[in-house]
Amino acid sequence: MASCSSPWFAALSIRLAAVMVTILSAPAVVHAVPPAKEAGAKEARIRIGGSSTVFPLMSAAVKAFQAAGNRAEIDLQESGTSDGFRRFCAGQLDIANASRPINSKELKACASNRISFIELPMAFDAVTLVVHPSNTWARQISTNELARLWGRQAQGKIDRWNEVNRDWPDQPIKLCGPGKDSGTYDYFNKAINGSADNSRQDYVSSEDDNVIVKCVAQNPGALGYFGFSYYKANQQKLRALAVSTSSGAVSPSVASVQAGRYQPLSRPLFIYINDKALSTRPEVQKFSTFTVLNGLGLVQKAGDIPLPASTYRLVESKLYKRITGSSFSGDLPVGLSIGEALRRSFDVDRLPQFR
Repeated sequence: MASCSSPWFAALSIRLAAVMVTILSAPAVVHAVPPAKEAGAKEARIRIGGSSTVFPLMSAAVKAFQAAGNRAEIDLQESGTSDGFRRFCAGQLDIANASRPINSKELKACASNRISFIELPMAFDAVTLVVHPSNTWARQISTNELARLWGRQAQGKIDRWNEVNRDWPDQPIKLCGPGKDSGTYDYFNKAINGSADNSRQDYVSSEDDNVIVKCVAQNPGALGYFGFSYYKANQQKLRALAVSTSSGAVSPSVASVQAGRYQPLSRPLFIYINDKALSTRPEVQKFSTFTVLNGLGLVQKAGDIPLPASTYRLVESKLYKRITGSSFSGDLPVGLSIGEALRRSFDVDRLPQFR
C-alpha cells in the first residue's frame, strides 16, 4: 500500500521534477506572466463551472480563499464536464472543472475561438459503484458484469439482478448514474463499454451527483456510480462495491488508487484556466495560485484522492510559467495509475503540437 510519503511517491516526485526542469527550460512552451492589468468591475467576477466531481474541491477552494480575506466575487456552478468545456471554449468561463481531459472536438472549439489554456491535474478519483445498505447479495461486481448491465445492448433487456449474476436474486434493478454531459459518464463507458457513448439510457440520470446519491439511498434495489468524494460524504446511506478483475477484487479507497490497484476506474481530475484571464486579471491569478498552493489540503478536505504532496509545487510551476495546451492529445485514457497520469500531464513532447 502506497501513501503520499512512501518511497514510491518520493521517487515519482523526483522523476517529475526532472521532467518539469526540462519543460521549464523549453522557451517554445513557456510564457512569463506579465503584470496583471487592473480588472474593471464587470470582469471582477471569477466564473468557474463544469464537473460535479471536481465541484467539492473547488467549493472548498472558494471558501478557503474568501476566508483568507480575499473579496473577489466567484460564481461557481456544476453542470458536467462536457457542458463546462463548451462554455469554457466559448469564452464564458475563466476556469473549467473537468473529470476527464479535454477531447479533440473541444480542443478545436477552443482553438477556433482563440482560447488558450493551462491544464492542471489537481487530484485523483475512483469511479465508485454503490448500492443501498440493505443489499445483502452484491459485495463485488466484475467489469464484464458491469458491461452486461450498462452497455447500450442492455437497454430494455437487462433489468433484474439475476440477469447480471445468476447468484443474485430475481429482483428488479433501479439504475442511477451520470448524464451525458458528465465526464464520469464518458470515462465509465470508455473504461467498461469501450466507448464514451456506449451506454443504455433507460436509467435515472443527472449531472448532479447528489441526485444519484438520493436515487440509490432511497431504493433498496438500486445501483449507481459517481465520484469517490460523493461516496465518502454519504457512506452512512450507501455501500460501495469492490470491482473484480483478473487480478482480484479491489475496493475503492485512497490506498488502492494511490497503489495503482483500483483499475480500470481510476482517473485524474483537472482544472483548466483561461490563459488570457490569468495574464490580465489579478483576481484570477490570485485565486488560481491560492488553489494550487493549497492543493493537497483542499483535496483532502473535499474527500478526493491527493497527488503526491511535492507534485503540487510542480503544478504551481506549470501555472506560473503558463505552460499552455493539453498533454493528452484529445484522448480519453483509461486506467492510468497516478504515476502514469502525472508523467503524461507534464510530458513536454506532447505540448507544442497542442498550443
